[in-house]
Amino acid sequence: MGKAARSSELCTCIRMQALETVRIGKRIVGRGYPAYIIAEIGSNFDGDLGRAKRLAQLAKEAGADAYKIQNFLAPKIVSSEGFKNLKASFQSSWDKPVVDVYRSAEFPREWVAEVAAYCDSIGIDFLSSPYDHGAVDLLERIGVPAHKIGSGEIDNLDFLEYVAKTGKPLILACGSATLEDVATAVEAVRRNGNGSIVLLQCVTNYPSPIGDANLRAMVTLSDTFGVPVGYSDHTIGTIGGGDDPLNGITVPLGAIALGGCMIEKHVTDDRTRKGPDHPFALEFEDLKRMVDAIRAMERALGDGIKRVMESERETVIIQRRGIYAARGIRKGEQITRDMLEYLRPAVALRPPEVGKILGKRAVRDISAGSPMYADAVS
Repeated sequence: MGKAARSSELCTCIRMQALETVRIGKRIVGRGYPAYIIAEIGSNFDGDLGRAKRLAQLAKEAGADAYKIQNFLAPKIVSSEGFKNLKASFQSSWDKPVVDVYRSAEFPREWVAEVAAYCDSIGIDFLSSPYDHGAVDLLERIGVPAHKIGSGEIDNLDFLEYVAKTGKPLILACGSATLEDVATAVEAVRRNGNGSIVLLQCVTNYPSPIGDANLRAMVTLSDTFGVPVGYSDHTIGTIGGGDDPLNGITVPLGAIALGGCMIEKHVTDDRTRKGPDHPFALEFEDLKRMVDAIRAMERALGDGIKRVMESERETVIIQRRGIYAARGIRKGEQITRDMLEYLRPAVALRPPEVGKILGKRAVRDISAGSPMYADAVS
């Protein structure tokens, strides 16, 4: 059996085990439910516990459903030897060694429970991306409602299996991955008894260009695996080095229009602050604009049933045409088409109903310009 055939067989098997909705805390995530919005701070807490809490409050005020941090320890996620002479992609602009940047961005583990409790007190879900077993264990003790797995871990199958065994929903970002990579990861999660998965299309560059967003890949994930899907987005406006004319909102809106159930965006209160994650993050004013736009888009999408909407019921009358007498018609005259004209508004018979009066005789005199009614003939 060839590689493509094995991949297809694996995808088919996984879809047969699919769950179309996932519960995260008090929310159901899936088609037909409001999109779940995650505000990711990354390193933007800038080493300050009070600031981390303040950003959580701002995320809540902007309308986010969840506030997310990252749980990693530099020695457990990057190799100082491996990065000794390597800086590529978005890391090439960092003014410190890669390992030092990661070390400075660590979220102190002794703060995690306190920030989680603060989030609970203000009514926003607390989430985190764990990057080692100790982080998973810590988050389990705290009682997070789900685990977010970053794109870089998609082929770290041992780790995926460890997280899957918690039984908590897994939000799996799929940046820099093929469909086969995703299928292998999903199968590893399901093999360990966990059926609650949300897949996020993602482009792992910071910022990422609009032209690489590939929103339809999100649809492919949905069609292939039958699970809730969404988008982890790193696009941004020209301030911050991106190319989105809507300042980081285009891709999230497109994702919602295509059936996305979850949006994740990096956030900050000041994009000009120093740090690796500030430049490509949404400021909270734009986060609120994005959330409001998403809620408007959800209302605009409707239920798909084609019908006359309540707001246009009166316009049916004033914009469609009715049947009118093109000239005076005497009692007893037989009605012919040249005696009639179609004009707005549609207050009497409408053009499709002309057969009700053609060939019949007027039962009374009808003045020119009068609307034609069925009882005017016999």
